[in-house]
Amino acid sequence: MKFVDEFRDPDMAKVILERIHTLVDEIPQAQDRPLQIMEVCGGHTHSIFRYGLEELLPDKIELVHGPGCPVCVLPMGRVDDCVAIAEHPDVIFTTFGDAMRVPGSKKSLQQAKAEGCDIRMVYSPMDALLLARKHPDKKVVFFGLGFETTMPSTALTLKQAEKEGINNFYLFCNHITIIPTIKAILDSPDMYIDGFLGPGHVSMVIGQAPYEFISAQYQRPLIISGFEPLDVLQSLLMVLEQLKAGEARIENQYKRIVPDGGNMQALKAVSDVFELREFFEWRGLGSIDHSGVRIRDAYAQYDAERAFALPNLKIADPKSCQCGEVLKGVIKPWQCKVFGKQCTPETPMGALMVSTEGACSAYYSYGKIDARNIA
Repeated sequence: MKFVDEFRDPDMAKVILERIHTLVDEIPQAQDRPLQIMEVCGGHTHSIFRYGLEELLPDKIELVHGPGCPVCVLPMGRVDDCVAIAEHPDVIFTTFGDAMRVPGSKKSLQQAKAEGCDIRMVYSPMDALLLARKHPDKKVVFFGLGFETTMPSTALTLKQAEKEGINNFYLFCNHITIIPTIKAILDSPDMYIDGFLGPGHVSMVIGQAPYEFISAQYQRPLIISGFEPLDVLQSLLMVLEQLKAGEARIENQYKRIVPDGGNMQALKAVSDVFELREFFEWRGLGSIDHSGVRIRDAYAQYDAERAFALPNLKIADPKSCQCGEVLKGVIKPWQCKVFGKQCTPETPMGALMVSTEGACSAYYSYGKIDARNIA
């Protein structure tokens, strides 16, 4: 299958890995400490664990699993807001499936559904709009979340609702932006990142230019990467080649999907419907300036935050849960105190164990776990 089989070629993987092993020995800073390369996107984290790529790399390379899973960074307070909306008797609350089990302070959406709330899993915001057409006597709320990847479809859905004059459809907007997040990581005193694998799907929308500050201001290379095994390995090699040459540039490995200028139609739809928030709360990372979007006044009638009274509380994760440290790359998933014990995919305490793109879930599913460490 094109773009699948050819990017899973084991012979080509061996060639790239040999080059990686040779090149890392030629990079001066790698002789004193492991090179820390962050894959920003949770899709990359999933691929790295699924295909065992981390085990194939030299010890002088340490992969740091970044905060690019939108479900994983959803704070407890926002989950509580979702439950508060869903508990209204005249509401049909709709959400993507991987958000159903994210823990709130008291319950998840899945638990609220079990208690009788009308909560339905959908595959797109257009599915939620269809429910609004079918149930004019109900208030249908779509839980919008995700980075710039999913923003356009949500924006276009609101435009369609306005075009049709549908007045029982609402959006609970929790969309977030990638660029302020990377900047917050670079400014964090807890870590030092030598280079980045940039998110492929986000870049398909925003293009290459928004990342230029990473090389210009912070002197770090970033490679926009695809998600197949050879994509990830080639992107790692491209980072190493820059480090050896003493360079810091933004490169696009995922050219078959990502245009350098992004998707202008998608960006226009997003700009029409959304505006930046002053700040947004992230699970484990705290408040990050201009890292989320809200609905513009022109579409205020569809804004669930204006239509419903919400608790809107900041609620800290349980002290034993170390999602924040994992998200920032300070610790590995298995170093969390509750990993594989109280916190498993069946009984998640933290959001990183919920989504398949979460580092903890991916490591639990595909990593070689030493039972002595989690007994």
